[in-house]
Amino acid sequence: MKLPRPTEPTGPLQGHVRRGRTYSTPLAASGILQIGNWIRDDLPDLLWPALFLAEKGSSRVAVQFVRFQKDVLDDLRDLIERDAQLTDCLDGSLTGLDRLVEREPSAQDVVVQRADEHGLRTHTVARALGVYPQRPAKWLFDNTHGRPTSDDAALLATAVREAITDGHREAIVKCLRFWAAIQGGTLSADRGFIELLRNYPVDEATRSLADTNIRAAWGARRAADSIAHPEYAQPRADWARAFWQVNSLFTQCVRARELRGATGRVRGGPEGDPSACDPPSRSTGKPGTRDAGDTSPLDLADVMEPEQDRDWTDDQPETIGLQPGDFRQRAMDLFTSYVEAIETGAQRIYDPDAQEVHTGIVSRAAREVITGLGTPDLWCTEHGSHIGRTLVESRIVLAWMSTQDEEIYRKYKAYGAGKAKLNSLIAREIPPEWLLNGASDAIDEMSRLSHNDDLLDYVSVDLGSTFSGKTLRTMADEAGLLDLYRHAFQLQSGFTHSEWWAVEMECMERCRNVLHRGHLIPSLDLAYGGVVTVGRAWVIALHGLIRASLEILDTDEEVVREAFAWLLPSHTTPDPPPDMSTSVGDQR
Repeated sequence: MKLPRPTEPTGPLQGHVRRGRTYSTPLAASGILQIGNWIRDDLPDLLWPALFLAEKGSSRVAVQFVRFQKDVLDDLRDLIERDAQLTDCLDGSLTGLDRLVEREPSAQDVVVQRADEHGLRTHTVARALGVYPQRPAKWLFDNTHGRPTSDDAALLATAVREAITDGHREAIVKCLRFWAAIQGGTLSADRGFIELLRNYPVDEATRSLADTNIRAAWGARRAADSIAHPEYAQPRADWARAFWQVNSLFTQCVRARELRGATGRVRGGPEGDPSACDPPSRSTGKPGTRDAGDTSPLDLADVMEPEQDRDWTDDQPETIGLQPGDFRQRAMDLFTSYVEAIETGAQRIYDPDAQEVHTGIVSRAAREVITGLGTPDLWCTEHGSHIGRTLVESRIVLAWMSTQDEEIYRKYKAYGAGKAKLNSLIAREIPPEWLLNGASDAIDEMSRLSHNDDLLDYVSVDLGSTFSGKTLRTMADEAGLLDLYRHAFQLQSGFTHSEWWAVEMECMERCRNVLHRGHLIPSLDLAYGGVVTVGRAWVIALHGLIRASLEILDTDEEVVREAFAWLLPSHTTPDPPPDMSTSVGDQR
């Protein structure tokens, strides 16, 4: 297939192809490039060999799998002569074993017997796999299922971490496919690849090159399978989704500040567990305490109650009875309870985009409110309008996205990645002598946030004004929030754009629990940075945004109730009053 001809001869997007307001590299514009994610979709299917190698602590024990493959293939030789695809079923995958038994039920006893003979059905591996009630090939380990212990979690984490971070371990697991094909007589490959496999992995001189070729060949074979055997995809995807989902239920997210050198504490596990990391605690709501950053109270002695009649903000449950010095702590507690509600229930580990975007946008808005409430000088329209705009824009964007297909969340992130790419390209045009100290590092960080590949430039740049191609006003109208836009956003000058690269850089961090696949979670480490009614309105609006997000994500009601148990029942009204804009936008 011929790649499209670039349309941009000059500028930071030189060499890109323009289609409307979207700019892509010729490869990305061709439509033939499909970026896969073997960790998300395929690693769970290869969990059996990954666990076995992790338990034994060496890749050399893979020879036991190779001998197992040979014996099973010999036992099934007559069947394979009639159905060569049976060889592919012994690639180390759990769904492959199910396909094998589905095609030939007698193979079940053969597989179990040979696995026992080669020591592949260990008690430790059986316990770890038994954590997952929906796993394929349940018959392989007697359909066991039990509550995971810290040892089970540690082995699972080690298996996943080594497969992800150790290129040789990854290649060994993936090579099981080719070893099966060689022994089954079905491998078709060039002579160079065959020669690399001949002494692999014993020959240290060629091991690294072989690792690279195996990983590349495995990816190509995987892509070919998706075309030749599309029926393989759904069982694999269903199992992968169940795997990551179960991981979120029995292990907790782990932040960098909580890391103790392990994967995260098993939910309900014993205290003192060496693999445990205590989850973030929520403060009691007492003034002068918080969970992140500096715990010293803020000096708000100069903030006085406004000399005016009481208005609706004085009687709202989120702030009733609070003094101005307590506003910031209340906002912190609301945000931490939101995070608790999200992380306590089942999470979207397999398709995390909606949850990541929601928690990222809410996190960004919460951080704006928390920082603003710590600086009374911002409690007015002139200096604090950006906080009100952020709250309103966040509410409109999340409400509008909830009316769209879930693909919109991936589009939102891709839009931000493209902007990060464009910004980094423009920044590199600045003469080096103009840059301040550290600017080069910032440009590199912007480039990283584009999530582009170092070799294959596939990130597209969309120069549209918004990720949806619609104005914020249009989105507000379609989401039934036009009055909120007109009363609380339009009166405040400018726009605050929550582009994904900025949200990810400032408000999110990678979960350090490897069993959560490195999904993004809100960072609880806050950067520091008066009309009391404005401060109250920010807290009220933040609570409304939080409750709306939890409702859109369909968070379990009992989990939400428990996370917000520290509030009185009457404090759970999800929506701010319609005249919120008066206090946010017009107070001086």
